[in-house]
Amino acid sequence: MQAIILAAGMGKRLGELTKGNTKCMVNVNGISLIDRTLSQLSKLSLSRVVIVIGYKGENLKNYIGDEYKGVKIEYIHNPIYDKTNNIYSLSLAKKELQEDDTLLIESDLIFDDALFPMIVNNPYPNLALVAKYETWMDGTMVCIDADCNIINFVPKEAFRYEDVNVYYKTVNIYKFSREFSTNEYVPFLDAYSRVMGNNEYYEQVLRVLTLLNSSTLKALPIQDEKWYEIDDVQDLDIASTIFSCSETKYEEYHKRYGGFWRFPKLLDYCYLVNPFFPSKRMKDELRANFDTLLTEYPSGMYVNSLLAGKYFGVKQEFVVVGNGAAELIKIVMEEHAGNKVGIIYPTFDEYPNRLRSEQIVAYIPQNINFIYTADDLMGFYADKSISLLLLINPDNPSGNFISKQDVCRLASWCENMNIRLLVDESFVDFTTGYVDNSLLHNDILLQYPSMMVMKSISKSYGVPGLRLGVFASSDTDLIARIKKEVSIWNINSFAEFYLQIYGKYEKDYAKACQKFIAEREIFFRELTQIPYLHVIPSQANYFLCEVINKYTSEELTRILIKHDVIISNCGLKSNMQGRNLIRIAIRSREDNIKLIQILKKL
Repeated sequence: MQAIILAAGMGKRLGELTKGNTKCMVNVNGISLIDRTLSQLSKLSLSRVVIVIGYKGENLKNYIGDEYKGVKIEYIHNPIYDKTNNIYSLSLAKKELQEDDTLLIESDLIFDDALFPMIVNNPYPNLALVAKYETWMDGTMVCIDADCNIINFVPKEAFRYEDVNVYYKTVNIYKFSREFSTNEYVPFLDAYSRVMGNNEYYEQVLRVLTLLNSSTLKALPIQDEKWYEIDDVQDLDIASTIFSCSETKYEEYHKRYGGFWRFPKLLDYCYLVNPFFPSKRMKDELRANFDTLLTEYPSGMYVNSLLAGKYFGVKQEFVVVGNGAAELIKIVMEEHAGNKVGIIYPTFDEYPNRLRSEQIVAYIPQNINFIYTADDLMGFYADKSISLLLLINPDNPSGNFISKQDVCRLASWCENMNIRLLVDESFVDFTTGYVDNSLLHNDILLQYPSMMVMKSISKSYGVPGLRLGVFASSDTDLIARIKKEVSIWNINSFAEFYLQIYGKYEKDYAKACQKFIAEREIFFRELTQIPYLHVIPSQANYFLCEVINKYTSEELTRILIKHDVIISNCGLKSNMQGRNLIRIAIRSREDNIKLIQILKKL
């Protein structure tokens, strides 16, 4: 068996990275694509590797030479690489293609070591590696039957998003027998090129063979094996993360602060959302209005504060809408730039990160579960000179919850102490009896004019991609100032439309919250059976756990990322006193079962 690698392309979309070298010379985590591929090929019993070169081909030839780890290397030059496509590059190798069984590989791929043995050792002589369609994939798709026969090649122009459930993407690794190349592929390659020209793709020939029902080519679907095709800098960034070493993989994911939808196999136990809302019907309504929302301007703050007021049942002049709570947190904390602020640790770092260290007056509960009460806070801050007290309720990451009655006592105390109280109730709808736990009521806001309420709509409503948050207070001068601070169109039309239609789905939301609370109870019982975890009870949609033996929090985090599970290493947070703490979000039953199985195996 031999291998043919197509490496003549210019890789223009990689910009500066391919200015002086061909695409396969691009490094991923310090190793070039061609080095990685040739190293993987060197572990097979190959008679030779033939590389079709073009753009900067001499650089590649000089770099590799005529032998690589004992494998003979030959070259074929495509002199018109800038005027042709890969069908011409392969046609230049048609003589070699007919001389032996062949692995055909494109040079812009990175993939697990298991893929070559998988295709070589399979008994079928003619195979295309394929992967179930995922959103990142582009290019030629195939449809296959129950026996893995390829029944159709789907080019880009024939791609239909409504059919993605039946699509497989070609991985661009093929195995052709000598007989297939000689009797089927090469004759049709010649005929197709004569008729259609050289600016085509070699997979079009396979499509013709399939349409004529004369092809013996079968599909070999990969399962959990990783692979990526690198066409541009975004692809390179994602591939670098997927194939990063275990020591750096967690950091590679974590530095993104989201965008994990680019990694469909990743189980995200780090970011916090409601797995049971929005309902399908609500998403269908959003989809039905997609074209209008995409092409029309959103409203300004006047309309959106009106919608938010309707959403939560508070006066329009009491509420301001933010591009996520993060935008509002920045503005509110800047209001107290020169003052002392009471912060309860551990906490959501977005708040203290907006302050100088000398501003922070820290309260750290002195118990294993980070439990504290309103009385604890009043006792601790009674003799402290602070102008603002932050209460995240339920707290993040501990899940500690103070009842509405006690928060109101704390608010009254703050009024008497001339302290502003900021209550972040982003997770309050996850609490038992949540219907009566919110502070977003006109009478409560009027009763405590120094109290401010922050709420992220991302968390309990399950729509983090919309970037919605609200801030409420009966201090209308403060609300007016904040409204002036944000941009005129600080939320988009999709977020505005969501606020508009939410009222129709309140019953669905109530059911989703009840379903979530039930799932939390089940998940808590399961987590407490993991012998190396101490699980702290929570009223939010996550559990703070202490890793009490066997691993450190850092070690467990790094082990889980190898299983495509990402959690939050809270041992990295401030004032953790060296404890090995992790935070695990609560997801659907199906996902939680997967995580529990992994934790048990560890």
